[in-house]
Amino acid sequence: MSTATTLLVFFLVFNLVTFCVYWWDKQAARDGHRRVSEARLLQLALIGGSLGAFAAQRLLRHKTHKEPFRTQLMAILILHAMLIPTALVFGPSLYQMLRAG
Repeated sequence: MSTATTLLVFFLVFNLVTFCVYWWDKQAARDGHRRVSEARLLQLALIGGSLGAFAAQRLLRHKTHKEPFRTQLMAILILHAMLIPTALVFGPSLYQMLRAG
C-alpha cells in the first residue's frame, strides 16, 4: 500500500471515529449520562477529524447553537481546508528535501 493510500485510509477512519464520538456524546446528552468534553471534541476535529465532526454536527444536529464551540469548529474546518491542498501541492517536494538532508 502506498503512503498516499495509507494516509487516505487513516484520514477516513479517523473521521469516522470522530463522527462516532460526536454521536456517542449526543446519545449521552439525551440519556443524561457522562458527556465528552467540548475540548476533547474540538481536539478530535483539530488533529484530523474536522470533516467527521462537521458532518456529525450537521446530521445529528449536535452543538449547532453552542457558542463558541460552533465558531471554533468552523475555524478548524477552514484551517484544514487551507492546509490539505497546500500539503498536497508542496508536501512531496518538502519531504524529498528533508530526506536529502
